[in-house]
Amino acid sequence: MNLATHISENLDLSDDSSAPLYMRLARGLRKALAQEQTDEEQALPSERELALSLSVSRVTVRKAIQKLAAEGLLVQRQGAGTFVARRMVQPLKHLTSFSEDMQSRQLVSGVVWLERRLCTASEMESQALQLEANESVARLYRLRTADEQALALELAVLPQHLVPLPDQFNGSLYEYLGQQGNRPVRATQRLRAVPCDKEQATFLRVEPGSPVLYIERNSFKSDGTPVEFTRSYYRGDSYDFLSEMAIEPAS
Repeated sequence: MNLATHISENLDLSDDSSAPLYMRLARGLRKALAQEQTDEEQALPSERELALSLSVSRVTVRKAIQKLAAEGLLVQRQGAGTFVARRMVQPLKHLTSFSEDMQSRQLVSGVVWLERRLCTASEMESQALQLEANESVARLYRLRTADEQALALELAVLPQHLVPLPDQFNGSLYEYLGQQGNRPVRATQRLRAVPCDKEQATFLRVEPGSPVLYIERNSFKSDGTPVEFTRSYYRGDSYDFLSEMAIEPAS
């Protein structure tokens, strides 16, 4: 079954009669593409073909595609058509920065700063960083992008002495820490799927309540000293995390 047939046979536009037709079409396309498990860079049927097979106007199809393109799920190329956006595959074997990950993929890493300041650590942050109560930390909150596509919201919290002037900080955090001799060499991570709230959805360009991958990471120096406590929200439709496992040898 080709993609056009799959979409036309599995698309339900009656899920919410109060929503505009193009919104229902966008939701249906999103679901159909997920069910089909399309390959990266796979071409979408033309607007005309979709309009005919779904019995809707080309304007409706165009608005739905534009919405999914704005979310990063589709990519529109002038004169070539519309394609399924590529997904990032991130191995969990090595401790690397977002900037290094994007550079290895020959993508342009970008950042939108949302917060850079010193503040009193929360109870959770104090425990993660092994700080005394009411100690100050540097809080770095940013939207991470690749080729201008929003991928993740990242809140990194570090002891104040590591980033004493957070309002002047820019660039790769791990590169900055490495220049000081404080780059982490080990980390523990917790991953779980959560629904994004309205603010997160706005920054990540997805619908409120969409599933995102929440990652909580503690990073340490070689002597076990905590370096950072990071909480990130990755778009579930753009990122895959790959873990390698092996059978433990019998004792």
